[in-house]
Amino acid sequence: MPLYRETFDDGPGGWHGWISNSGGPRGLEQRDGCVISRSPWWIDYNHAPPGAGYMNLLFMILTRGSPGEHLREVSGPNRFVASGFGTDFTNARLTLRMKGELLTQGTKLHLLVQGVHGGICTGWILTGQSFEVTPEWSEQTVTCVPDESQWTCLGSRHDRADYYGRTPLKTVLADSNADILLVLYPLDVQPMGPIAGDPHHLRPEKDYPVWRSKLPEGYVMLDEVRIEK
Repeated sequence: MPLYRETFDDGPGGWHGWISNSGGPRGLEQRDGCVISRSPWWIDYNHAPPGAGYMNLLFMILTRGSPGEHLREVSGPNRFVASGFGTDFTNARLTLRMKGELLTQGTKLHLLVQGVHGGICTGWILTGQSFEVTPEWSEQTVTCVPDESQWTCLGSRHDRADYYGRTPLKTVLADSNADILLVLYPLDVQPMGPIAGDPHHLRPEKDYPVWRSKLPEGYVMLDEVRIEK
């Protein structure tokens, strides 16, 4: 049974965070063989309604291809790709050893898988299963069942349908050739004061200020990731 295991004892192994659409990837804090993601996190607005909504991207790793120079600098060698685990996540079991302190504000920590098929990038969030961030270390597992009732398709905001869209879950799980992520979803994005126009056509924190008090705060320490098939 193929196994991917990352302990972060020798760097981030290809895992990284995200600054913004324009800023791109950022390095994760590293301490005592762990990687750490801390708030404030960027509000990902690529899937604003009529898509599935907003989220925070805490941890992510490419599942195929060669990273660009900047990504290599911040995330180190991608040991997922180097291990030859592959991109078929159908019924894969993902286990995390983690701890942290998190004001969730109604969100949950979920797995997100993404694949590009026919020129369209489709993301599916495993909303039927989630991870609980606790102050003490715990191991928790989710399973990538090919059942769309356990997942939420991200879709696209009004002006990104040329790139983001909907491909059947079974297709994406069979070839998640873009990346996998750990995300906080769904966010309650509220404009701070009146704004001109539809907020979902604008970009939170870029085109208008938001009430940060309604968004998650805290940190998550990731000590180990295992993926089995």
